[in-house]
Amino acid sequence: MRNILRSAKLILILMVLFLTACTVRDGLNLDGASDVPGENLINVNGRTVQEWIKVPEGFDRVKVPKGSFGEYLRNLPLKPHGSKVRYYNGIPKPWDVHVAVLDIDVGNRDLQQCADAVIRLRAEYLYWKGEYDKIHFKFTNGFRADYVKWMEGYRIKVEGNKAYWVKVAERSNDYETFRKYLDIVFAYAGTLSLSQQLKKVPVEDLQIGDIFIKGGSPGHCAIVLDVAENKATGEKIFILAQGYMPAQDIHILKNPANGEGNPWYSINFGERLQTPEFVFARDQLARFETN
Repeated sequence: MRNILRSAKLILILMVLFLTACTVRDGLNLDGASDVPGENLINVNGRTVQEWIKVPEGFDRVKVPKGSFGEYLRNLPLKPHGSKVRYYNGIPKPWDVHVAVLDIDVGNRDLQQCADAVIRLRAEYLYWKGEYDKIHFKFTNGFRADYVKWMEGYRIKVEGNKAYWVKVAERSNDYETFRKYLDIVFAYAGTLSLSQQLKKVPVEDLQIGDIFIKGGSPGHCAIVLDVAENKATGEKIFILAQGYMPAQDIHILKNPANGEGNPWYSINFGERLQTPEFVFARDQLARFETN
């Protein structure tokens, strides 16, 4: 009897997780899919994005400047082959939409969701570069949370729809303090506020680090982790990663239009980009002001 109750409780938890997702799942309707034919391109012994995912025949990865956001994303570490996407509470995600999982903590609270995954990668890159003054994100209410202010020992107090700074600590830029800054951003930012920090770009100009984003509730976003190009035809292909709701590991998405082992998407997807859990419009590509 105890085992039956435990199983029923687990099923109930999974149903709640499903119903509270970042947005309603669109299923695997392949209208608007972006297929890239090719052989199995997964190298299970790879440890970074570019080592793990090979390019199809005829394509080459685009060149990126050393130290750029593009180089950083392309070299993100991955968890071992076979790793499951897990929620912040350790429960495995019940559906399989990924080809790899980024080796980045998700925390132990339901905070790092879809927009937060993009914020996390952008902030981690700037922190790694020491460009602290460029780390700033808006809350949904419009408040701007600057990391340099946080470094000076100020903390953000939220009362209703109002947020303001309060001096409570000594100056510090250690990683633990930075991580706490991210958690407060995750708590009060979202796809709507993130979309307001980005500039729209045409798909034809797609670069590593760009974001497909629909701001609002429901809303969603996915970040371009890598780009390759066919010099003969000019066609670009790209890899996408996402976080989701409830908070979960950041993962590289499959392409539902391709067979197993080929996660590349083509920019020739028409007006709709079909990913495993969301459909983006062609005009929903955006970029941070300084890439």
